[in-house]
Amino acid sequence: MLRLEQVSKNFGGLPALSNVTFPVAQGQLTALIGPNGAGKSTLINCITGVLDPSQGSITFQNREIAGQPTHIISRLGIARTFQNLKIFPRLTVLDNVLTGLTSEGGDSMLMAMLRLPALRHRERRLRLRAMEALDRFQLADKATWPAGILAYGDKKRVELARATVGNPQLLLLDEPVAGLNAEETAAVGEQLRRLRSSGHTMLLVEHDMDLVMELADRVVVLDSGKCIALGSPDEIRRNPLVLEAYLGRTEAIA
Repeated sequence: MLRLEQVSKNFGGLPALSNVTFPVAQGQLTALIGPNGAGKSTLINCITGVLDPSQGSITFQNREIAGQPTHIISRLGIARTFQNLKIFPRLTVLDNVLTGLTSEGGDSMLMAMLRLPALRHRERRLRLRAMEALDRFQLADKATWPAGILAYGDKKRVELARATVGNPQLLLLDEPVAGLNAEETAAVGEQLRRLRSSGHTMLLVEHDMDLVMELADRVVVLDSGKCIALGSPDEIRRNPLVLEAYLGRTEAIA
């Protein structure tokens, strides 16, 4: 579904990514791991159009998307969450999730001004889908709450609901359990497991190795902006380059 070929990104002459190449297979969960500063979030930003790669090719369903605007990439069926929370604190939880359906809301000024029946029907349908997404993540009872007053773990789930509400073809998850306690991590892990079982294609950036090794079909390892390993979780556990990259944290992978 997604393929990166020789993707590089430089900041002021300093390489953040160097010739990164790997595929993301349809219907699988591919995990992207590596030490802090390895270039994982930079790579996600290049895929989603937040950053333009300095060189290389990124193809999604055989279409080149490197350098495309974020809204174009989103409309192709790619959704994401963020390492640092990106919610609208003054909007309700429901309205935050509805922003994940912006591309389906229509762009006719005349229809919006006249409030035609077709528009009202579309809005009801989108609100229903948003409520269904909130229900999947056990947030329906908080739909009318301002998102800013939620606990941190609930805010993470709002991001997941927003990212999945449009049923994207590819879901990019940037550290979805970072900052969560053990109970919250287990809950998010179960939700990711359900998404994986239902056939969603996902690229997961995560430091929680237990979660990665349990859920991932394939694991890609970055170190200093370079891809140093690619394989199954069992292969990654035994890879000496990976153990060296995680020096001092080998027990998390072994």
